[in-house]
Amino acid sequence: MPGSTEEHDGGLGASAPGGGSASAVDRNGAERDALGVYAISVAAELVGTGQQNLRLYERKGLLTPERTDGGTRRYSERNLLTLRRIGVLLDEGLNLAGVKLVLELEATNRGLTEDNEGLREDNRGLRKDLKRAQQGLG
Repeated sequence: MPGSTEEHDGGLGASAPGGGSASAVDRNGAERDALGVYAISVAAELVGTGQQNLRLYERKGLLTPERTDGGTRRYSERNLLTLRRIGVLLDEGLNLAGVKLVLELEATNRGLTEDNEGLREDNRGLRKDLKRAQQGLG
């Protein structure tokens, strides 16, 4: 994975809040990205690592792939992004404990950014309401 410039959302895959099992595809395709479709052998090949590494990352809490009723791991597109991010962080010299912290911090940061944008939208609406109320009084 040296030189990988894959875009990554910084999440912890299916183990992140809201990253549970996927249902139908929503209009943004987000649920499709969370749907576990790749077997461990395919996922390992797609990200350029060994199956044993994927099992280790799961044991260390770096990601949680979906499981079939029979217990077979199924990796999603979101999991593949997380695996690629893990590879980049390992290539940069972090150990697995450091990788886990970085992924957690990135997920927290993303959540705070989303919350902040929501507050901005709320403030815009409140400003419009205040402006209308002031115009109605004057």
